[in-house]
Amino acid sequence: MPSDLTPSPSATDFALTLPLPPGKSVYFASDFHLGVPDLPGSRAREQKIVRWLDHVAPTAAAIFLVGDIFDFWFEYRYTIPKGFVRLLGKLAELSDAGLPILFFTGNHDMWMFGYFTEELSVNIYRSPHAFRLGDKTFLVGHGDGLGPGDRRYKVIKRVFRSPAAQWLFARLHPNLGMGIARAWSRSSRLANNKKGEDQFLGEDEWLWAYCREVEARRHHDYYVFGHRHLPLDLPVGDAARYVNLGEWVHHCTYARFDGTQLALLAFEG
Repeated sequence: MPSDLTPSPSATDFALTLPLPPGKSVYFASDFHLGVPDLPGSRAREQKIVRWLDHVAPTAAAIFLVGDIFDFWFEYRYTIPKGFVRLLGKLAELSDAGLPILFFTGNHDMWMFGYFTEELSVNIYRSPHAFRLGDKTFLVGHGDGLGPGDRRYKVIKRVFRSPAAQWLFARLHPNLGMGIARAWSRSSRLANNKKGEDQFLGEDEWLWAYCREVEARRHHDYYVFGHRHLPLDLPVGDAARYVNLGEWVHHCTYARFDGTQLALLAFEG
């Protein structure tokens, strides 16, 4: 099994090589956490996300959704979570039009299986992967369980990702399973945090440390992650940058790569 400081083996071969024609950009967003804190709040955020997708689609060469798009997701064999039809419909529309959409599972939506690939033609990634976009190299992933520390979560993640845990949860009736999930979501750190509670940790930023460790082994021009819920743009050595995408409950931030520069932006304020 690869260590936490080593990209997955497939990352060395580039999961995607994408030329960027003039006027085209690649967009990155993460941590929409649809489903919290309540139906009206989630619905308003979903509508904003659809507006963002409409805003970027005309110039998009690809869109990366980098994990925790849903605050909870589990695919039963014949059932998916109720709701999110505006987002799902927009992703289907963009994918049907030929726009590549790349979806990374996060710690809240790791139990995503074949639905997005079969219904929406959206590729699913479960670990950091390397990409060549234009003439730059990117390492992209959600970010949970990477870097030093947090051994307790790393053990929990290994359990949750196990086929046995997934099989056992699938035995629960969807009403019970989704009810447990909603209760868990209401206690999540993002649902209960106020804007600004996540503070920059300096050298203790674990994903920044992860990027520096990987960069010492293999160069990437950009490291793009979510999970941290704090928009960050930090140097990695002398020739690379780490960008954390923030989240959409408070910040509504995303990144755009125009073939030359990666910029961290905010949508609708």
